[in-house]
Amino acid sequence: MQLSTATVANRLRSLVVTTHRPIQFLDITDEVAELVRVAGVRAGVANVFSRHTTAAVCIQEAEPLLLEDLRDFLERNAPAEAHYRHNDFRVRTVHMHDDESPNGHAHCLQLMLGTSESIPVADGELLLGQWQRIFLVELDGPRASREVIIHAIGTGD
Repeated sequence: MQLSTATVANRLRSLVVTTHRPIQFLDITDEVAELVRVAGVRAGVANVFSRHTTAAVCIQEAEPLLLEDLRDFLERNAPAEAHYRHNDFRVRTVHMHDDESPNGHAHCLQLMLGTSESIPVADGELLLGQWQRIFLVELDGPRASREVIIHAIGTGD
């Protein structure tokens, strides 16, 4: 019986960023790729997870005009000025805090986009398509601090 000499490679990182727009696409692909490299993952997966209910993670093309189109699409699908029960602070009693803001639209958008993405890794590289990039999508900005958890796990050398 042949025993594998591969080791388990595992690294977890918290990435904290500042956002500057109400809806903003922040390309974090290089940070994810760097964690895979530092972790020594040769074959496995990189998981990228937003720790917020008003920020999402998605894979998309980093073409500036497309990103503007996507911002417009999101704004049309859940306009900030529409009525959301979540925003009615006269009757809402759950999960209230001192700096609560009317952000029902951002929660709706996050539901459409999702919290995380998993990217396969082979030969130490993210197996993204030619135009694919990994984005943290701010949906309720600007924010001084947004946290993304990146976990690279697999086999190493």
